Formats: sequence, C-alpha cells, structure tokens
Amino acid sequence: MLQFTLILTESSYSVNQQPGSLHGPLPRVKRIIFNKILYSSLLKTRNSAMGDNAEEAPPSDPGNAEATPGSTARVQERGQWANKTEFVLSMAGEIIGLGNVWRFPYLCYKNGGGVFFIPYFVFLFFCGIPVFFLETAVGQYTSEGGVTAWRKISPMFEGIGIASQVIVLYLNIYYIVILAWAIFYLFNSFKNPLPWSTCGNSWNTVECQNKSTMGRDENFLSNFTEENYYINDVPIVTPEEEFWNNQVLGKTDSLYEPLGPVRWDLALCLLLAWVICYFCIWKGVKSTGKVVYFTATFPYLMLFILFVRGVSLPGAWQGVMYYLYPDISKISNPSVWCDAGTQVFFSYAVCQGVLTALGSYNKYNNDCYKDCLALCVLNSATSIFAGFAVFSVLGFMAYELNMDVADIVSSGPGLAFIAYPKALSLLPGAQFWSVLFFLMVLFLGLDSQFVCVESLCTAITDMFPHVLRKPGRRELLVLGIAVGCFLLGLMLVTNGGIHIFLLIDMYGPSGTSLLFIACFETLVIGWVYGASRFYDNIEDMIGYRPFPVIKYCWLFVTPIICLVTLSYNLSDQWHRGPMPALELVFASLLMLTPMMCIPVYILVHLCKNSKSPHEITSPSTDLRQAFPQKPRLTLCERVIFEGQRASHRGAEEDKLVGDDTIGVIDRQA
Repeated sequence: MLQFTLILTESSYSVNQQPGSLHGPLPRVKRIIFNKILYSSLLKTRNSAMGDNAEEAPPSDPGNAEATPGSTARVQERGQWANKTEFVLSMAGEIIGLGNVWRFPYLCYKNGGGVFFIPYFVFLFFCGIPVFFLETAVGQYTSEGGVTAWRKISPMFEGIGIASQVIVLYLNIYYIVILAWAIFYLFNSFKNPLPWSTCGNSWNTVECQNKSTMGRDENFLSNFTEENYYINDVPIVTPEEEFWNNQVLGKTDSLYEPLGPVRWDLALCLLLAWVICYFCIWKGVKSTGKVVYFTATFPYLMLFILFVRGVSLPGAWQGVMYYLYPDISKISNPSVWCDAGTQVFFSYAVCQGVLTALGSYNKYNNDCYKDCLALCVLNSATSIFAGFAVFSVLGFMAYELNMDVADIVSSGPGLAFIAYPKALSLLPGAQFWSVLFFLMVLFLGLDSQFVCVESLCTAITDMFPHVLRKPGRRELLVLGIAVGCFLLGLMLVTNGGIHIFLLIDMYGPSGTSLLFIACFETLVIGWVYGASRFYDNIEDMIGYRPFPVIKYCWLFVTPIICLVTLSYNLSDQWHRGPMPALELVFASLLMLTPMMCIPVYILVHLCKNSKSPHEITSPSTDLRQAFPQKPRLTLCERVIFEGQRASHRGAEEDKLVGDDTIGVIDRQA
C-alpha cells in the first residue's frame, strides 16, 4: 500500500508536464529526495497507526533492524568511524605489530638480506595487497562483520567468515601473553642494575656466566658454538637466558611434563593487559577510534628514538650490513619464498576477519582503495625501518662482545626478550632505554590485540543484532570475551605454558590456514560473486575503478600462488619427520579446526537447499547493486557469467525505496 501511494503521488506531481519546461518532471536528484521524504512520512504514519514507537533504522544500514516483537529496548545503530583518521589509525595499529620488529628483520638476515625483498614484494603485490583490499572493501560494501559479510556475499561460503573468527580466537588467547611478558619486563626495567644483566639473583644457577665480562676472552670465543657456551667443557648460560627461562617462564623441559602451577606474577600482568584492552574497546568504535590516536602513533616515536640511538653506536653499521647484505644464491631456495609469503600474510592481518570488521564501520563512499594502498606502503616501510633499529643495536652488541652478529641474531621472543635486552643493558642509562623498548613492544602489541577483540565482538554482534545491539549488551559481550580468553590464557603462563604457546603460534594462525582461507576468499569473489560485479560495486562506492591488475589477481594469480605455497608448506612439514604424538594431535586440531569450517558450511547449505542451489550462491538483496543488468564476470570483453538474480532475503525498505535512490542520495550528501 505504501509503495502504491509513493508511485501514485509522484506520478500525480508530474502528470501533463512537458519535458524540458520549468514545470516538467522533477530532476533526478530532486525526485529521489522527494521520494525519500515522502517515504519517511508514510513510515511515521504507518508506525503511528500500528502503535509502534520504535524508530526504524535507515535503509542504507540493513544491520539496524527493528527490535523483536515484545522487546522494550530499542536496537541501537551500528555506528561508524567519526572520521577517516580513526579508521586509518585503527588499521595501522592492527597490521603494524610485533612481527614488523622481531620477525621481518630476522627473515631478511636469514634469507639473503636485500635479496629477500624480491620474493617479499612479489607476494606483497600479487597476494598481500589484493587480499587486503578485498577484505576491506567487502566490509565497507556490506557494512557487516567478518561472518555476516560473507553470508551476504554468498550464503554457501559463510564458513569463510567462521574460519577467520577461529583464527581471531586463537590470537585473542595467545597473543596477549606477549603483552604480559612485556609488562613484566617493563616493571623490572626500573631496577638498577637490570635484573637480567647479572648472575647473583635467586633464579640464577651455577652455570650462569655474564658474557659481557668475558666477551674479549679469546679462549672463551674459541669454544663458542651456536647453541651453547663452554668454559673448560662446562656449558654456561647467560643471565638473560636464565631470567627469561627461570624467572619469567619457569620453563619445563618439554610438553610431556606437567604444566605446573600458574605463575601468579605473570598472571597478574596478563590480567592488567586484559583490563587495558577491555577499556580500550568496551564502547565500540567510539572508544577504539579515540584510543588509536595514541597507541598507533606512540610506537613510531619509540622506534625512531631507538633508531637514532642505534645508528650512532660503534659497530652499528656492521649489524646493518648483516641485515641487508645480499646473498643472491638464496633466491632459488623455495623456503625463502615460503617465508616471504608467510610474512606478508601475517604482517597484513589478512584472512582473520579483522580488516572486514574495521572496513564495515566506514561510510559507504569512503575511498578505501587509496587507504589500503597507503596502509600497505606504511606497513612494509615500517618493517624495513625496524630492521635498521634492531640490527644497528645488535651490531653494537657484537662489537662490544667481540662476537659475530650471526651469533647473537634470533627471531621471535628470543630477539625481544633475550638478545635485544642484552644489547640495551650495555648502553649508558640502560634502564631508560629498556623502558622505552618495552613500552614500544607493549603498544605495538596492544592495538593489534584490542582490534582483534573488536573484530570478534563485531562479528558476534552482527550475527545476533536483535539480542546484542541494545544498551549495555556490548559491554557485557566484550567483558565475556575478555574473561573467557583470560581464563584460557592462564594455561600459557604456567611453567609448561611456553610449549603450548609455541605450538599455537606455529600451527594456530599458521601460514597453511591463512593460505587456505585466502584461496577461497579470492575464488568466491572472483568466480562466484563475480569480479566484474564487485568492481562495479567498488566503482559505485569510491567513484572510479581500481587498477585492473587486482581483478586478475583475484581471478588467477593470488589463488594459484596461494595453492602452490600451500602445497610446499604441507610437503615441507611432511619431510620434517614425525612429530611426537601429543604435539601432532594438538597441531592437527589447531590447523584443521578453521580449515574445516569452510567445507562443513558448504555441505550444510547444500543439504538444506538441495532444490534451490541458486539461493545459496546469490547475494542478498540488502546489498546495493548499481548495475544489476551487467554481467557478473567478463574477461577480454567476453561475457563469462551473466548477471545473477539476488536471493529473496531483502528488507522491506528495499521494496519501498530502490537501492538506486539510496545510493544517489548518499553521493549528494
């Protein structure tokens, strides 16, 4: 009835008018605005007649549905970033993390120095940037989180979103443990002398020897090996290692020993990290958007200070040469290419649903294409710059101890909590530099952590908007996620927790799982939804078409590279030899859990809709289609797939006011 009244009113307004006259039909934009105003008036009339006092969500936000019948609380609006800066800083905080500082420089050194840039940029241009842009654009286009966005794109592939949230759950449980370690070291950085620089502490053993007092001992250096140090055939351990293994971790020998009690000093640091994380995001993008102004920029200040100090030290350029010296023979090694691909996928936070969640809070016409390109440049530049800051200080350490840089370089926790603290302890004013370093580590990890929690919260809220998008519900959801992940994380701060941590780190958000998800994301957008149609959607959002190479990356290049790398990963793991049974079971569960979500959801949808397969592959009518008559996919000006009818899952407002009306009004705003 409302639709009929709308058409009738507009028709009566322009009847018997001549085109081109002042009293002719309304110009397109004015007519659309006229329809919009009339539509709102008719809705108010209908609501008044029905006694419904709840405000309806605007048609352009299909996630803001009305409250369920009988509900007294009004469903809240989904919210948006206050401005582009908040979005860019949130994205930067997520993708620029500890991997830029403790993994990329080591991989450059390990894989041929400057030569490593070749496979790194190949993966970046043909995999990293296309998938990064794809996920961000999907979020902005659908205005949905990591699960419901894929449900609207193609219901049969909803499992892609579920798989990405499993990865995010892994990250929420174990990544924040690194922040607990950083907080523990930060508190100890105020002590003089630094507790990890001496051997006279309660946690030290008789094997503890300080290399800084023996570094120029030729007999000592001649007995050096990569794994251990020996004096008169007696193995010794550095105080940094004993502080890390005995005082911080209380490390057991293997996973097969009992985990032991929770280390409560570390558990309190973990609790503090979760409290900080909770209050950063408990109000949604309203609080997250403000916090990132500090958490995303402060690490750059710390990194710059450490860089300036590092390159001014004696021996610094020896370390830089180890970082960048090209070894061209490494370019033919498949493992070098595999490391490059894995680093790109980890560093750019793809296949985790996070980019989709952050993009979903953008305005429809935000230029996400330029944002993504700028963020990718910033991420890679930060990784390269961090290498100078790290290796200049390590070069100074090698100079002071009369050692080779290769003997002190390590990756991961070994770099952040053993090698680099040792180097800082050799500097004048060691406490000051240690505080700066661990503050940088804390804030680099913090914004990545709370954005991951925000992503999981967004995905769950968008799946159950009638229940969770009401006053006070979001705060309870974030609190539930924080408490649950904190309790699960307690097993990682036991004496044997480091062994579980390393397994999760290697096999949870592993390269294998991420590559598998990336294959499906690009194939679904390219061949099921249609790369040409998605390019049309992007053009409708940002006003122009992105560089056409990205389209062909989605269709061919990215899935082929991911499949080849995935095959190499699996064969390499197979040739490493058998794993202990317990580790094999745990690693298999970590890898298969997210990967199985995709085929399981495909089978479920096929079984439920065996008689109408079209419904489970076609997009929702909630999604605006600027050119519904155009083909889904064209290659070399040949039509591969014709236009596809959207599934009948649309909202009432799509029937009353066309998508075209909404989009043009948005453009004029």
